[in-house]
Amino acid sequence: MRKLEIACFNAESALIAQEGGANRIEFCANIKDGGTTPDVEATKNLRQEIIVDLYVMIRPRGGNFCYTDSEFQQMKIEIQHFKTMGTNGFVFGILNEDNTVNVQQNTELVELAKPLPCTFHRAFDEVQDVFSSLESVIQCGFSTILTSGTMPNVVEGISVLKQLVEKANNRISIMPGGGLRSTNINLIQQQTNAGFYHSSAITDGSETANLDEVKALKLNLDS
Repeated sequence: MRKLEIACFNAESALIAQEGGANRIEFCANIKDGGTTPDVEATKNLRQEIIVDLYVMIRPRGGNFCYTDSEFQQMKIEIQHFKTMGTNGFVFGILNEDNTVNVQQNTELVELAKPLPCTFHRAFDEVQDVFSSLESVIQCGFSTILTSGTMPNVVEGISVLKQLVEKANNRISIMPGGGLRSTNINLIQQQTNAGFYHSSAITDGSETANLDEVKALKLNLDS
């Protein structure tokens, strides 16, 4: 069964996503930065309001994906804190200065998050060698990679996404995301045969998901 994750930047979006049939929520803050760690209290309250799986973004700031020692320590503290709230998983990704995957730091966070699964987010789209990086992310112990195929959007990255799914060979889930809409999800699904798909379902330039778009994404995915 193919599944849908909705990136939500506020609680209203999460409730809309759940109503529209989403299988999972990726909860984060700061849409203009591409998502950062959400507010603790907001996350705690949301966990009590929704029944679908809730993954929490762990990203201390916008910008690049190389973090200082203090930022890395902050990420570890946040994972430990959010684990106590009944969250279902985490979303993060750390790169080295040369845009290779920081295996040591990512592995440490994945181990800290256990038994909860972790998604390597779109930091993956910044890597230089996509297939070598795939192996590095698998080595770290992630369960999922969120990616647009290293291109600006999933349509442009469709051939890379297809190859990633094939090379992953069920060792890790490749989740297409980035410009994914109800108008192109069928194409992406048919070409990539991925199992999970990711969208913000925002259609009006706001920060809130559109219920009709969530329903259309889910309907087209199930058809």
